[in-house]
Amino acid sequence: MRRIALLTALLLAIAACNGDETGATTTLPEASSSTTVGGTTTTASVPSTTEVESFPVTVTDATGEVTIEAEPHSIVSLSSTATEMLFAIGAGDQVVAVDEFSTYPEEAPRTDLSGFTPNLEAIIGYQPDLVVISFDPGELQSGLETVGVPSLLLPTALSLGDSYTQIEVLGAATGHIGEAAEVVGQMRRDIVSAVAGADIPDGISFYHEVDGTLYSTTSSSFLGQIYALLGLENIADAADDGSGFPQLASEYIVAADPDLIFLGDVDFGVTPESLSERPGWEGMTAVQNQAIVGLDSYLASNWGPRVVELVELIADAVSELTPVR
Repeated sequence: MRRIALLTALLLAIAACNGDETGATTTLPEASSSTTVGGTTTTASVPSTTEVESFPVTVTDATGEVTIEAEPHSIVSLSSTATEMLFAIGAGDQVVAVDEFSTYPEEAPRTDLSGFTPNLEAIIGYQPDLVVISFDPGELQSGLETVGVPSLLLPTALSLGDSYTQIEVLGAATGHIGEAAEVVGQMRRDIVSAVAGADIPDGISFYHEVDGTLYSTTSSSFLGQIYALLGLENIADAADDGSGFPQLASEYIVAADPDLIFLGDVDFGVTPESLSERPGWEGMTAVQNQAIVGLDSYLASNWGPRVVELVELIADAVSELTPVR
């Protein structure tokens, strides 16, 4: 339970800190690119096809411009999503240490470093020339700057466009511009294909459970927008408190009576069968129809290249389930 509690707390903390600074950019030549899926259009800045891999290079993270003087060869990643991005774009050999939650890919050099409560001295022990984080509790980036180590703050994405741009920023920062562009292009194509191939009736409502304390996600979050791409109606939207991750009351969920339930906490003891034991839940449409889908909690809490797998999983599950009213 410790891991999911930390993940939930981290999601809420990042959401509170994001504000309007959820994206990241690069000052390399860019071209605007848009993709429309499920009636939703996402736009991201895509580096031009001209390879610009000389250093120094300046990119922009959530705090401002960051100059990388030389190609990094000792990267520390304190973000499981950034770790996936780095390996996907071919920068895995440049990564020397990742945080405790970076369990994918298997070859990532996992350590006991924490992305939630980062320890500057422990990070410096790996002699990094670049540190990538998704959350700064207050003094990490300033501490790294003091010792001359550049860092990138790439917080939780609020859209697919944010995800694409973060991949491109990491590509520019690590000397893998071309590979990053290829990853983004493939993601776009695969997501369009998954949405186009989904057979989902109109007006299907759902509830996504982040953890057993009934935190959910709304359409203002990255995860919520994945559901929106597929045309699903989110019962948590009416309870959005601005964070994108409101805690719902059990009575609220029962009254909303969603057609489908997605569990992001099945890895931590919550099962489809256990839902019927909750007061009032046994009469819900989704519970009675067994229209409950368990999701890999790790996959559902990341916004990297494997979001394609999440879109495909949700699309396939919804297509196979035909809620009965």
